[in-house]
Amino acid sequence: MKKILFLLTLLCSISLAPAVSADVLPEFDDNEPVVTIRHGEKATYFEYRINGKLKEIKVKPVIGKTYYLRPTDDGEFQRFEDSTLMLPKWIIFSW
Repeated sequence: MKKILFLLTLLCSISLAPAVSADVLPEFDDNEPVVTIRHGEKATYFEYRINGKLKEIKVKPVIGKTYYLRPTDDGEFQRFEDSTLMLPKWIIFSW
């Protein structure tokens, strides 16, 4: 009987909880990186921009190893094996 009463109380409290509205988007800091993901036929591209300026492109090809492209002063891109950006790179779930 106590279990049934507890479950009824729990169900009532859930149904009375106010609904969360997502009408307003969260504001982002200008110093936080903005990541744009583009899917191509041969690779997926992750563009990292800080204050609107392109800092790095992560290229994840369908076949092969992931690499990074960084813009140089003369407008070209230089290829690197590791990222230099200090971004959180957590893997929450993988299989």
